[in-house]
Amino acid sequence: MPYIRETILTTCSASGAVHIAPLGIIQEGEGWVVAPFRPSTTLANLEATGVAVVNYTDEVKIFAGCLTGRKDWPLTPIDGCKVPRLEAALAHDVLDVVSVTPDAQRPRFTCRVAASGQHRPFQGMNRAKAAVLEAAILVSRLTMLPAEKIEDEIAYLKIAIDKTAGPDEEQAWYWLLEKVIDHLAEVEKEK
Repeated sequence: MPYIRETILTTCSASGAVHIAPLGIIQEGEGWVVAPFRPSTTLANLEATGVAVVNYTDEVKIFAGCLTGRKDWPLTPIDGCKVPRLEAALAHDVLDVVSVTPDAQRPRFTCRVAASGQHRPFQGMNRAKAAVLEAAILVSRLTMLPAEKIEDEIAYLKIAIDKTAGPDEEQAWYWLLEKVIDHLAEVEKEK
């Protein structure tokens, strides 16, 4: 199995419009593979500019927010790069696309790290942050999973939220839970 790092990717369109999206990047040798699904803004931006910024952050509200329509997060410019980084990034890597493997559903952009930066120290993880991240991944796959699997996963992840969440993790959890509840209600209506 490949090593996948869960990140927030910032990209820009040819006209400079910034897009923020959670995306797992795949380690390949000294570089990374970015494999967004078709169609997506991230894919279009990579095709247009060949540049992405990988934001390494422990701010789970950003993961949850991006998946629930909350994409207005503070950005900071990077010297020598047209794509900004998240202000909340602990660190970042600027990725330049070096090759593309075409695919009808999910092309693979092989990238090299062109620049990196460190911004603040990592203060540690807790179970609630991990649970929110897992719930965010679950929300990104709602249409691919049966309702029972979704309900079981949410019930299990809620244990960590109940035991270890601070205010930010609770807010992120409820944003995601709203999305899950809406999806399950739609599934029930279709029965």
